[in-house]
Formats: sequence, structure tokens, C-alpha cells
Amino acid sequence: MSHTNHAKDLVRMANQIAVHFATYPHDEAVTETATHIRKFWDPRMRAGLFAHVQAGGEADLHEVARGAVGVLQAR
Repeated sequence: MSHTNHAKDLVRMANQIAVHFATYPHDEAVTETATHIRKFWDPRMRAGLFAHVQAGGEADLHEVARGAVGVLQAR
């Protein structure tokens, strides 16, 4: 799988999680999304998502997913 396809898949999955929690109050949605990614994603998946964001792909993410990435990177 190419790096581009892998990044697209990670973004798609992060956005699906974010949409699931998007009906929660914003801060709670961000926290729950970050928790889900931390608990259930392989460290390589998280690293791939972080690399995508650092390469300028932040706009691809749902606002809740962007917040979750920020929470995870702050840890």
C-alpha cells in the first residue's frame, strides 16, 4: 500500500471516529476520539496520522479529529 493511500485510510478512520463522537460536547468529543485512537490504534497508525498532519494534511481531518491529534501529540 502506498504512503498516500495509507494516509487517506488513516484520515478516513479518524474522521469516522470523530463523526461518531461529534454529537457530544466538543471537548468531550475530542477527548473520546483521542482515547479511542490511543487505545485501539497501533502505534504505527498513530505515527502515520501524526506524520500526515505534520506534512500539512490537517485540513483533511474533521475538527474533532484535529483536536484529538493535538491531545495525543501533547502526551
